[in-house]
Amino acid sequence: MQKCLLCSLLSALIMLTSIPAPVDACNSAQSICGAQGPGDVVIGILFPCHRKVKDLNDRIRPESFHCSDFDLSSFMISLAAIHEIEEINAAGFLPGVRLGYLMCDTCSYASKALQNVGHMLAVNRSLNVKCDYIDFRPSVKIILGALYSEVSIAVARLLNVYMVPLLSSTSSSPELSDKLRYPAFMRTIPSDNHQTKAVAKIMHHYDWNWVGVVYGDDEYGRSAFQSFLKDAEANNVCLAYQEMLPHYLDHSLSMQRVEEVTQQIRSSSAQVVLLILKADLVKVLFKEMIRTNTSRIWIASDAWSRSQSLAQMDGINKVGDILGFTFVAGKSELFDNYLKNLTVTPRGYNHFIEEYKNLRFNCTSECFSNKPPSYCPTPDLLKIKSGNACNFKDPQEQNDDYLVKALDTSEALPTKLAVRAIANALKTLLQCNSSLCMGEINFPPWKLLKELKRVKFKFDNQNFFFDKNGDFVSGYDLIMWERDTHHRRFKKIGNYNVLDEQIELDVEKFTWLSTTNTTTPQSRCSERCPPGSVKKILNVSCCYNCTLCLEGTYSDAWDLRDCKRCPIGTWSLKGWNQCKPRWESYLQWSDPHPIAMMAAAAFGILLLLVTFIIFLVYRDSLPMKRAEVKLSCVMMAGLAVSFASVICFMGRPSVHLCRARQLMYAMGFTLCVSCILVKAFRTFLAFLPFGRMTNRRLHKLYKPPVIVVFITTLQGIICLLWLIFDSPDIDDTPPSPQSMKKIVQCSEGATYIGFGIMLSYIALLALVGFLLAFKGRKVPQEFSETGYIIFSMLMYLFVWVCFIPVYITNHEKGTPVQASAILVSSYGIIFCHFLPKCYEAFWGSKTDTLERILRRWRLISNPNIDSVTEIDVDIHGMNTPIQRSDRFSVSSVSTILRSSGTLNNVSPTDSVLITMSNEKSHVHPLFNRLGTEITRRRRSISF
Repeated sequence: MQKCLLCSLLSALIMLTSIPAPVDACNSAQSICGAQGPGDVVIGILFPCHRKVKDLNDRIRPESFHCSDFDLSSFMISLAAIHEIEEINAAGFLPGVRLGYLMCDTCSYASKALQNVGHMLAVNRSLNVKCDYIDFRPSVKIILGALYSEVSIAVARLLNVYMVPLLSSTSSSPELSDKLRYPAFMRTIPSDNHQTKAVAKIMHHYDWNWVGVVYGDDEYGRSAFQSFLKDAEANNVCLAYQEMLPHYLDHSLSMQRVEEVTQQIRSSSAQVVLLILKADLVKVLFKEMIRTNTSRIWIASDAWSRSQSLAQMDGINKVGDILGFTFVAGKSELFDNYLKNLTVTPRGYNHFIEEYKNLRFNCTSECFSNKPPSYCPTPDLLKIKSGNACNFKDPQEQNDDYLVKALDTSEALPTKLAVRAIANALKTLLQCNSSLCMGEINFPPWKLLKELKRVKFKFDNQNFFFDKNGDFVSGYDLIMWERDTHHRRFKKIGNYNVLDEQIELDVEKFTWLSTTNTTTPQSRCSERCPPGSVKKILNVSCCYNCTLCLEGTYSDAWDLRDCKRCPIGTWSLKGWNQCKPRWESYLQWSDPHPIAMMAAAAFGILLLLVTFIIFLVYRDSLPMKRAEVKLSCVMMAGLAVSFASVICFMGRPSVHLCRARQLMYAMGFTLCVSCILVKAFRTFLAFLPFGRMTNRRLHKLYKPPVIVVFITTLQGIICLLWLIFDSPDIDDTPPSPQSMKKIVQCSEGATYIGFGIMLSYIALLALVGFLLAFKGRKVPQEFSETGYIIFSMLMYLFVWVCFIPVYITNHEKGTPVQASAILVSSYGIIFCHFLPKCYEAFWGSKTDTLERILRRWRLISNPNIDSVTEIDVDIHGMNTPIQRSDRFSVSSVSTILRSSGTLNNVSPTDSVLITMSNEKSHVHPLFNRLGTEITRRRRSISF
């Protein structure tokens, strides 16, 4: 009961696969299969010698299939299998055993192939249903084919029932590597999984990341497309579009679909198109491309990469560049000679050879008329007609080299390898030695499948074997379709190794039709992002904007997704492709500006030295006595220290230099300004009126050494406190992110309070000196230096008022600006205080008397006085009290005269006209000590 149930299920399976149980309707083998060669072990051959089945859309009855459009390429591949079988027989590879063949035409249609398989497996012209097929012994032990994966998949599913091996040399669909679903299928080529990897890698190599894909609506197209999707993503290749074409074109909607696909190709910006199609579909597509004058870069799958009919198309050069991967090929001189002398196997038949010779050599001149009869072949097939066809009596007796020239016979190598693999498996199975094969000839096919999986053989010095998936571990050849006048020819430019998954190019540079030179055409959604920028993805990974790397980051390669951070100790600016150490910025000894400042400081010190010598030489002259030589020498010492401090501003800053330069400047310039302040105070006391008590108190304060020491000591205390609580140090402020410059400079303390107090103290001294000098600005210059004091202090204040905003707003320039300010201030004092005295010592007038000086001062100070009081100044001394003037104090004059040393030159007969008031004045004791006698002669007093 269970056996009957199992038999029923198997019967249903056979019916579902469209294989009728009996095949008695076929009166002869020739009605189903077109070629046969007798032998002890028969190999079935399934190749489409015709491209299609006629009127397939109108088929409603299970009648016989009618094929059309003879396919030269497939015909040549089938002849390669027959020739290799005959070569093995001729060589005695299997001693005592002859290989036979039974070849059927699939017409590129799976149902037709299944019908052929049913005939091949028939025993006594019938295919009986059994419960198991362990001892199933058909005459055909193995089937070689089919050409297309879709047909192989259908046939392999049926052969799984009988475990009859199906060995293909062209079907590359990845689905067939699944041994759970197709345990009886094997092939002498790699899976399309490897081919799509190779395609994606060549796209990546040429930097094509924006491509279109058109694939066929069949098992081969769909599975190869799914495999390509994964490989494209792994190689950063994006799809601009994906279109599918129907596998059958004899339908009105099929051409409409072709036009839609061609319109998509034309409208897309993708310049690279991958075509996973049969050659017939590619031909239709290319006709539209030629008609619309559309050029692209086409990537060919193995199904059409060596299609000679496409290479010979009219206008094929208009479609653009074509690259393709093909299975490893190889020329055979023996096979070429066989094609030149086609003969049928003895005691066999081959209707396909007969059909080819009729197409080539039969006289059918009526087929070239304007209205050819219906039996005529298509215009494409008419092209194979020989020019001498009508001159032959028997076309079947004719041969030529047309097949060798019109076809690429090297692509038949995988088929020849398939026959060799079968022969080597049979040699093991039949236990053959050098003279005899001892095994059973009529063996079950599954035994041959078992041996075939383990076979390893050598052919043309290369080792071949099947992997665990039943696929050959070989590679691909990369070919380019180069221009050959009006057609194309195939040129190998590289190969792809399956084991290491690497492409090796034999020809790096060749002429592209798209660019007419060796420049590789581009196909990208977005321009590449150069080093220094990264990709900002928009909608898909290949479409992006380029954004510059921010400061502190970089990108050192094209099309990076993220910027890299700079290593510690280095930095980069925006958009940089590398990181560099920041360069240090300070006043280099070799730079022009520091050299100029150092020269100015050295010249200033030299000028002070020369001035000091002049002052010493001319110390007894009137200008030098008025300039107070000792006080001036102290000023020179202070200025020399200030000039020396400028040297400390040069070179790479250190903590000690930062402190030394500020301390030297503060103490040196304070010493100088304190001396100027003493001079201004002296003039202020000498020529400005005060009351008796105020006068005496102010004169008690006039102690130059004490004043200078006190003022300078106070500045020293300020600097000491500054060094203790907020000392200058190296500035550790981080550099600006937008700059590669690391400013190495001094920081004048964390709060800058000490620095500010130090400068403010000097500025206060300068301001006080300026005010005192300004108060006595009308005093004759021969008595004082008010004009020089005013100008020098104004210059100092102006320079340092300008320094403050520059220092605050541009701290980087603080060091050179401060050094320059010190130089300008110091030179201002030299030019205002020392050089004029030197000039007077050399060329100044020495004849001015006290009377003339005072008379000029009186006229300048009060030109509107109508009456004057005449005072005689007697050098011998006089204690007579005189009236105090509102504008001039004799005691003050005596003080300045004594201090300046000019009184000794006053003549006893000189008189001084002094404007007096009614109030009385007292002669300062200084006059008594000098022995000065003053006689008052009042002429008139005008109020």
